[in-house]
Amino acid sequence: MESFDAVIVGAGPAGLTAATYLGRYRRRTLVLDGGPSRASWIPQSHNTPGFPNGVGGRELLARMTSQAKSYGAEIRSGWVNALNCGADALQFRVDDQSVAGRFGVLATGVVDRKPDIAGLDDAIRRGVVRICPICDAYEAIDQTIGVLGDSEHSVQEALFLRHYSARVTLIFLGGAPPAPQRLVDQGVAWTTAQLGDITLQSDGVQISRSGAGAWTFERLYLALGTQPVVDLALAAGAARDPSGALSVDGHQKTSVSRLYAAGDVVRGLNQIVVGAAEAAIAATDIHNRLRAE
Repeated sequence: MESFDAVIVGAGPAGLTAATYLGRYRRRTLVLDGGPSRASWIPQSHNTPGFPNGVGGRELLARMTSQAKSYGAEIRSGWVNALNCGADALQFRVDDQSVAGRFGVLATGVVDRKPDIAGLDDAIRRGVVRICPICDAYEAIDQTIGVLGDSEHSVQEALFLRHYSARVTLIFLGGAPPAPQRLVDQGVAWTTAQLGDITLQSDGVQISRSGAGAWTFERLYLALGTQPVVDLALAAGAARDPSGALSVDGHQKTSVSRLYAAGDVVRGLNQIVVGAAEAAIAATDIHNRLRAE
């Protein structure tokens, strides 16, 4: 069985940052890439440090991949389907093979709850449909904004976006949203709809309801929530916080010995810069523990 100083599960911004740091610490590092990162959907990020004119998600990932490889990190495609934790090492089962790491970093991210709407992925890449108001609400200032959701989370997101535009409408799936007067009091309109009422257009989104007219929005934010990818960690005995994300200490250590976590799988902020910072903290602690051993 091949053995590494560290095995990183996930090749998004957090995983690739951890790989770069560990490579620069002269540690033998393997990154297991289970598929496209959520960051690849980003049409143009304007809040990533060092890119004042913006950077696309795919370009950013390509740059980060090249950077990690330049310091010796090995990146392999493969889905980790089992994790066994020993006293001195972790064993990662990938397809029909296994690799060992003295330490591991889970950067498995989250999965978005995406509605079943024709053309959704293309609309996300064009920026017509968006998933992160923290990332790009600034670029939607004063536009007509729809927020699609079915829970209190979507109410809070609509209220957040009201800071950027006076033309925000919550499109609630099902019945009325909780405490709708809150929305009205803060200048947010609301309506109910079904997924079949939504049409994605080249330059916007239309909501049409029989007998109730139509609404047109320049931007539609999805506020249906996310699900942290934690099955691997939970099977190994890792603890979660009340939101369902993995619990970590100040050094990004999970409750499982030798296993760290960084990025969206840890907390709900879901920001590239946060995931990268957490990965740097985890990688540095791993390096120091390897020195001590």
